[in-house]
Order: sequence, then structure tokens, then C-alpha cells
Amino acid sequence: MAPRMMTRSLLLLPITAFTLTANADLVVLQYHHVSDSTPSSTSTSVSLFQGQLDMIEDLGLEVVPLESGTRAALAGELSDRSQVAITFDDAYESVYSQAAPALQERGYEYTIFVNTEAVGSHGYMTWDQLQEVKDRDGVTIANHSKDHGHLAKRPGESDNDWEARVDRSLDEAQETLSEKLGTNVPMFAYPYGEFDDALLRKIEARGWLGFGQQSGAIGETSAATRLPRFPVANAYGQLNNLEDKLRSKALPVDANKLPDGVISENPPTLAFTVPNTISVDRLSCFASGQGRVDFQVSGGDNVILKAPRSFNSRRFRYNCTHPAPDGSYYWLSQQWLDLSQPED
Repeated sequence: MAPRMMTRSLLLLPITAFTLTANADLVVLQYHHVSDSTPSSTSTSVSLFQGQLDMIEDLGLEVVPLESGTRAALAGELSDRSQVAITFDDAYESVYSQAAPALQERGYEYTIFVNTEAVGSHGYMTWDQLQEVKDRDGVTIANHSKDHGHLAKRPGESDNDWEARVDRSLDEAQETLSEKLGTNVPMFAYPYGEFDDALLRKIEARGWLGFGQQSGAIGETSAATRLPRFPVANAYGQLNNLEDKLRSKALPVDANKLPDGVISENPPTLAFTVPNTISVDRLSCFASGQGRVDFQVSGGDNVILKAPRSFNSRRFRYNCTHPAPDGSYYWLSQQWLDLSQPED
């Protein structure tokens, strides 16, 4: 029988059988600047940030520490109350001047991922400021590399050169955080959200949780070294669609079986098998800049997705959703990485 074309979309790789439930998962929000005067693509305006915090409060969501919330989600130990963790990448000065007072007022815990070489530079927090929020507000300070470099192996880079470069960036940052702040948190946020299999293995070998920039919630089937976060800068954090993200759940796909995302063809193809608890005509998937993407279904449960056009950016995504019983959405995002494109 010929494959059947669907006008919905797809999901992303083999899915094991599961039962759809209304249990909550952990949603992690990712910020850079909280400012009205920094680049819009990585900034959340001050008024939007306040509106986002208001929505978290109005929805009755529980704001939890990132590490304990993540480990509980991975262990399937969360209750039916939706939980949120708040993170900031790069330790920009606006986190100290704008975000920290608003979060302190509400008693919300949060995590700052620090690329250590930038601390004290123009536009970044100082070590004294990081120590202040850590001591005053219980803020978690974690590793975002030494130099915010692209850590996936570059074309033509030798294995030895790559390994030395990455080990130095990971470990020197961790040592600096320990020396300056007395902290040794087993968490890492990938610069630019980029990773490959070899880098994932390094994070796993260190016993760290690894956080990307692909969207989605963290649940029992998420992978500890490639955890999703929702970017909520101005473009993606508007209040008219934020509630769906805040209440989202992890689509129960074994994320350890997902590809690392480094592409060998453009556009890439993604295939997976859905369990009988998933109705394929209720799946919706999208490709960056291309909108909704059709998919094929073969044998009733095998789904194949390929975007209709190639991508010209270094990073892009396929996002897939499925309605959950409580009116929220199961969510999964696959990030792709084209190493032939120039680094940022």
C-alpha cells in the first residue's frame, strides 16, 4: 500500500508505547537580556518580562530550582501541578539590574549560566554581583563554557584538537566558578544551543545535566544531556502564546534515540513510529521559516517528515505538538545544525 499523505505534520523518531496522562512536566524558560536597549533577537523587554512573571503567578505555576526540578521530571516524580524553572544565559548586566529585583520581589529562584571569560566585561555582570545574587537570593550559578565558543567539532578539526579545545572550555569554566563563587553545580548550557554526539558524551561523562535552546518541556523520556528550554525573548515570548508553552508537556519520545542534529542532507529527513495512543491526524509539526510540514504515514504508525525546502541558516528546528487530555499540548523540538554554515 502506498504511503498516505497527511496535511498535519510529524513528530520525530521512534516513540515507545506510552499512556497519555495529564501529569505535569517541567518547563524551563531561557532568557539572555532583560532590557529595552539591547539586541531584540536576544532581549526580553522589561514590560514583557513583568508580564511573563505575572502570567506564571496568575496560572498558579510553581517556580522551582532548575537542578532539583529537572531531576524530579526525569524521574517521573512531578505532581499534577505545572512547574517552571527560570534560566539566564551569559550573565548580562541587565539580569542584575532588571531581572533580579523583579524575581527577588516574587521570591522566584533562578539559574544564571555563565561564560566565565566575559564576567566583568562591558555589559556583563561582575563577580561581586554574581556573588551578591547567589548569597542574597539563592541564585544558582552554572557553567556556560569558558569562552562561549562553538563546541561541536568543526569541519577539518582533528579529534585531538577538538578534544583539547572543548575540555579546556568546559573544565576551566567549572574551576573558575568554584574558585570565584565556591560553586560546583553539575549543569551546563550549550553555547548557541549547539551540540553533537561527541559533546553530549563529554557532558554525560562529567555527570552534568546539559541544556539546549530547542523548545519543549522536560519529562520522564527526556535525555539528561540534551534538555529543552523555551526561548522567551521578544520574538517567541509574547503573552498571546506563552500560556501554551508554560503548560506544555514533554511528548513521550525517548530523546536518547533522537539524532544529535548535525545534518548530512539539507533538508534533513526524520522518521519515527507512533504508539496507538497517538492519533496521527492530531499531530502538528512545523519547520523553521516554512510553517506547517506535511508528512507521510506508512503501515498506520510509521511517520516520515522532510521539509519541502532546504535551509540556509546554521541552526533550524522541527517542532511537533499533540493535544493533551487536559487541554495543554505535548511538545517536542528537534534542533538541526549545519556545520557548513559560518559560526556566529
